[in-house]
Amino acid sequence: MTPDAFIAAMSPPAQALVPTTCIPASFTVAQAALESGWAKSQLSTQYFNLFGVKASAGWTGKTAVLSTTEYVDGKPITVNATWRVYPSWQASLLDHAQFLLTNPRYRPAFAYTCGINFAQAVQAAGYATDPDYAAKIISIIKSHSLSSLDISQTHKA
Repeated sequence: MTPDAFIAAMSPPAQALVPTTCIPASFTVAQAALESGWAKSQLSTQYFNLFGVKASAGWTGKTAVLSTTEYVDGKPITVNATWRVYPSWQASLLDHAQFLLTNPRYRPAFAYTCGINFAQAVQAAGYATDPDYAAKIISIIKSHSLSSLDISQTHKA
């Protein structure tokens, strides 16, 4: 899937979630692009997990064990992790939104309606171990003009 095709597929459902979640669509699309490698990762193609959401102890759905890169003391290491498995990308989008909404540490991010600020706040809350995580999401937002998704959603509200 090309970046343009991915953006075309993900933008409508990401924008549809904004009124009920307040998660900027640009953030949702860019984070899904980053985490799934533009829907080319095994996690996204086989298991419909667009966001790299791991299966915590409370997860009752299906799981898959795959290797991943984590950062410890700023250095990348490869580890096995247990991931959530979804029946569809839409289910992944919905679960990701609920994950952010129900986890109190991400509450400060919801002060922002722009994906760039939202990404910075999510990283500040500890979302990823990659020290450049927010910068990578912001780069995708900027290079693909995804901020327009937030502007167009604001005008629809």
